[in-house]
Amino acid sequence: MAVYAIGDLQGCYDELQRLLEKLRFEPSTDRLWLTGDLVNRGPKSLEVLRFVRGLGDAAVAVLGNHDLHLLAVHHDKHRHFKSNDTLQPILAAPDREELLDWLRQLPLLHHDEALDAVMVHAGLPPQWDLTTARRCAAEVEEVLRGPLLVEFLEHMYGNRPHLWSPALQGWERLRFSVNCFTRLRFCTPEGRLDFERKGRPGSQEGPYLPWFQVPGRRSAEVRIIFGHWSTLGLHLNDGVRGIDTGCLWGGTLTALRLDDSSDTVVSIACPQGARPG
Repeated sequence: MAVYAIGDLQGCYDELQRLLEKLRFEPSTDRLWLTGDLVNRGPKSLEVLRFVRGLGDAAVAVLGNHDLHLLAVHHDKHRHFKSNDTLQPILAAPDREELLDWLRQLPLLHHDEALDAVMVHAGLPPQWDLTTARRCAAEVEEVLRGPLLVEFLEHMYGNRPHLWSPALQGWERLRFSVNCFTRLRFCTPEGRLDFERKGRPGSQEGPYLPWFQVPGRRSAEVRIIFGHWSTLGLHLNDGVRGIDTGCLWGGTLTALRLDDSSDTVVSIACPQGARPG
């Protein structure tokens, strides 16, 4: 059995199929890990959702910021819809409710002890060890899957609080967790989150560091697979595996094999599906 992690799809269904063909992926024996942002900006988000859902236990995906945005748009389109969203085919699909109910059951963090690997969409703040990260993910997942979903989506947007404290409660605690799991790139050495900077490491000013390079990061002993950061590109250092290689923007779609120790990477070139920004 081969286990492959694949970076952000964002509606790039045709590219996914080409990559799976190159991998000779067999759902009856192989497994896929998907780093989130299954949807939006690209041309075939509906097809991606249907395909990944149809894989059943052969695939596990974590939620990304665009996936959560889809849920928010579904429940309040006029408030949350953005001009560059490409979500309308999903919202108009006859199987919309089934797809979105499946989507909100997805985790924010996936941990496989046998593979000694953790997958999130964006990152973990330096104050969190794996136990804390799993607990915070479970708190958000419980709300996403329960009767407070719509109320949570109304409180989800925003950049504050931007510093972790175990004393955080309620919507602020949930918002902080969601921002880490789905939006994090840079933070200060003290762990203060920053969402303004989106370029490559080295492009930032001030005291900011990539979250995975903060000295003393408490999740440093865990192999973390993540996406979200297309300007970072393929990153196989610092104890992490960043695999969002910008398929949507004309980069590549990348698969990383997880069930061996060689970090085998398989990629395909992608036509530009959207213009950055």
